[in-house]
Amino acid sequence: MSQAYNTALRISFEVRGGLIMRQMHHWAALLFMAAIVVHMFRVFFTGAFRKPRELNWIIGTLLFWMGFLEGFCGYSLPDDALSGTGLRIASAIMLSIPVVGTWVTTSLFGGEFPGTVILDRLYITHVLLVPAVILALITVHMGLLVKQKHTQWPGPGRTNRNVVGVRMFPGFAAKGGGFFMIVFAVIAFLGGLFQINPIWLFGPYKASVVSAASQPDWYVMFLDGSTRLMPAWEFRFHLFGHGYTMAPVFWPTVVLPGILTMLPMFYPFIEARFTKDKAIHHLLQRPRDVPVRTGLGAMSIAFFVVLLASGGNDVIADKLHLSLNATTWAGRIGLLLLPPLAYYVAHRTALGLQQHDREVLARTRGAGERRLGRTEEDEPGGRPPAGGARLLLPDRAAARADAAGRGTHLARADPRGDRHRPALTQVDTKKARLTPGLLRCQAQLANDLPVSSSVLRSLRTQAWPPPAPWSSNAPETIAASAGAPSSSWVRVSEQTPS
Repeated sequence: MSQAYNTALRISFEVRGGLIMRQMHHWAALLFMAAIVVHMFRVFFTGAFRKPRELNWIIGTLLFWMGFLEGFCGYSLPDDALSGTGLRIASAIMLSIPVVGTWVTTSLFGGEFPGTVILDRLYITHVLLVPAVILALITVHMGLLVKQKHTQWPGPGRTNRNVVGVRMFPGFAAKGGGFFMIVFAVIAFLGGLFQINPIWLFGPYKASVVSAASQPDWYVMFLDGSTRLMPAWEFRFHLFGHGYTMAPVFWPTVVLPGILTMLPMFYPFIEARFTKDKAIHHLLQRPRDVPVRTGLGAMSIAFFVVLLASGGNDVIADKLHLSLNATTWAGRIGLLLLPPLAYYVAHRTALGLQQHDREVLARTRGAGERRLGRTEEDEPGGRPPAGGARLLLPDRAAARADAAGRGTHLARADPRGDRHRPALTQVDTKKARLTPGLLRCQAQLANDLPVSSSVLRSLRTQAWPPPAPWSSNAPETIAASAGAPSSSWVRVSEQTPS
């Protein structure tokens, strides 16, 4: 056996607490990558990557791939049969690169695989070089976070021009310290009770020994799955008088990771280009309010899950007594069908939830009108103004709007007398930006959020009682009562400033 495998066994069985430390280290690496993925999905689905945070999104993408490299280097160090097989696959991937593949491989391994220097190079990469890059990226990431401030959900007093939160000390620091202790406890629990990477069962690496059920860690399995699903298509060509071969492994292990790196990295700029959105955003979006982005996210998750499952298709075939060829074709078909299906389902679900919001708005209309002393019978017939409606905000939201320079004037909308008239402020919906979800929260109407034409159409057609004919001489407004239930709207005449 190699010295690397010998020392890994000694740490596991001769050093007191060595085995639990090895297992905690491995579980922590898995949770580290899982935390990066979950965090990036949260950022993606809520739109936290939008301007001015594009650079932080790029850093997050780079952190995933640096964590990927760090995990692979550490995974290869014990030199057991499983990690050696993974290292042999990495050598084959590098050899598949046209023109430069052979030079890259011999330079890294110091000759033909396995060489004599690769483990030393992986060790210094694992304990020094990659951690230094990760530390530098995290430092820049946190520095940008402090400079740009954190994103926030829309709510009372929260706008694109402020940040509502808690101070770093003592509140946030106490919560962070408590969360650190919880994570440590979970990792210790996993390391103490759940065996992982039992290298003494695998034995030392031998090039002639390859076992079934040789799966890498979960964050590498999508590349294993893509390799298993790729048909054996081999391309040959001549360049400068020399013949070259592009092996089938080149496409799923070199081209695909390149696409999965560049496409997410530049997605914020692609979305801004297609939506023509150049504004600064500090408020988050609900996934239902951006159906296309939500569908794309669901599509990417389905793509990843199919590749992840295909990375273990030999185990699935063995345990379910299926043909390995059948599981491979199931993965290929699933890779073509499931991502578009996931997009359709997520997109339609988001639109359905938007429609549910509009139905809630319509159902609560009558209660709000009765609170303001106005019913449908008061003013029969009529249509909304062609030029677009205007919103009247409760007085607390009005104060925030005035403070931000967005309120136009105060008005009184209740005809029953001064003591029943809530103070309202008028804001043009063509200038104010509202998401469908915020139409149910009157205290949030002063937030400067995007509004879609479908929401305005719904307000004009579904949520409106038949009003009196609209007067061209006196523009009409829509009022939201400060005391009415959420999303209660009535038609009132425009008032002069009080």
